[in-house]
Amino acid sequence: MLLSCHARRPSPAPTSCPPLTPAAGFGNHFESEAVPGTLPKLGNAPQRVAHGLYAEQISGTAFTVPRAKNQRSWVYRLRPSVQHSPFTPYKGTSHLVSSFHSFSPGIKATPQQLRWDPLSLGENKERDADFVDGLATLAGAGDTQTKDGLAIHFYGFGKDMGRKSFYNSDGDFLIVPVTGELLIKTEFGKLYVPPLHIAVVQRGLKFSVDIVNRERAPGGIARGFICEVYKGHFELPDLGPIGANGLANAKDFESPVASYEDTDEDWTVVNKFMGEMFTYDQKHSPYDVVAYSGNYVPYRYDLLKFNVIGSISYDHPDPSIFTVLTCPTDSPGTAVCDFAIFAPRWLVAEDTFRPPYFHRNCMAEFMGNIAGTYDAKATGFLPGGASLHNMNSAHGPDADTFFKASAAELKPQKVGDGSMAFMFESAYQVATTKWAIEESDKLQQDYWKVWQGLDKQSDL
Repeated sequence: MLLSCHARRPSPAPTSCPPLTPAAGFGNHFESEAVPGTLPKLGNAPQRVAHGLYAEQISGTAFTVPRAKNQRSWVYRLRPSVQHSPFTPYKGTSHLVSSFHSFSPGIKATPQQLRWDPLSLGENKERDADFVDGLATLAGAGDTQTKDGLAIHFYGFGKDMGRKSFYNSDGDFLIVPVTGELLIKTEFGKLYVPPLHIAVVQRGLKFSVDIVNRERAPGGIARGFICEVYKGHFELPDLGPIGANGLANAKDFESPVASYEDTDEDWTVVNKFMGEMFTYDQKHSPYDVVAYSGNYVPYRYDLLKFNVIGSISYDHPDPSIFTVLTCPTDSPGTAVCDFAIFAPRWLVAEDTFRPPYFHRNCMAEFMGNIAGTYDAKATGFLPGGASLHNMNSAHGPDADTFFKASAAELKPQKVGDGSMAFMFESAYQVATTKWAIEESDKLQQDYWKVWQGLDKQSDL
């Protein structure tokens, strides 16, 4: 697929590419040119690239992985990425953690069921923070050096990044906005990502995050959640007996078209590496890619396009039917992270308790509420809030939801109108951070009480 977006050398201010229809499809090999005729006619690395550009490959997998799993892109840019000053420690204000052993600093592991009110770093701090400085880790497993595990972060920021760029050597970011419409500028072009959309920016790709239509963000603050996977990349889940169609359709994923900036201004680039933050300076924009070719490309997805699958006879299917993306482990059917959503849908099952059932899972379940009321928690689980039910910790509908659902008339019912909740489900035991447990004032200390009205009802 060849897409073009024309840009010319600015004088003196940079010219940005106007929004165009993005490239559609999941995992496709895309070709995109901001200036026609840039891509090589033969191969990837000609002796001289058109327009005096530099060819650079960005690898998302080892060279030798099977072809079906191999991910890489060739970019053709004004200056090579290697042209920058030495790395130095970054003195920012983010609360990031990347090693989750129980003895690690900043970790406070607990099996307790947890729930948070709408999360915030504090409005004063968020107002002065950009995306990088507004990051805080809630929980995770594994560590970045062995490239195995995941981290779950919250973000809250009110400042645009300006001439600051970020890339992550530790893993891929799956970004879930709750408030604030995001404009994510990447080396491959721009992605507009409002709430009810997600974006994935893979390991090693430079990007900046700004707020657009700021008046629609409460207090001018953008907030949301991130799942960072250290191992592999997100994929579409297999459909098995569902067949060829359903869940998230490949055609609904969108990647940016190429656009570029040709400037000689000072830029700061921040790198997350083995859990630490480093920075370097350069005298040109990192977004100077004139054309690209490959399948290692950031993307976005509209959650309202999800094709929900459910029972039309009896019983409550397992929540795996709500999986949008999965990042698999080496064990078939087991995930570093399954990203699932609970979207508006019809319930018609007969003689069935329709909300999610009581459960003790061999996976860890982190949930967040984007909008509306989640059907298993009538109160207390608010948009911007989150919950964590860790491995083998019992959970399920609160007492009010249980009794109402047990007595409800079982007619066809549309649930979730105007709502959207999501789940990061992982095969790992997820350790919480001290920021999430002790330093955040949003943890609901009495969450355990929502099940205390479920007394014995049996007449045995």
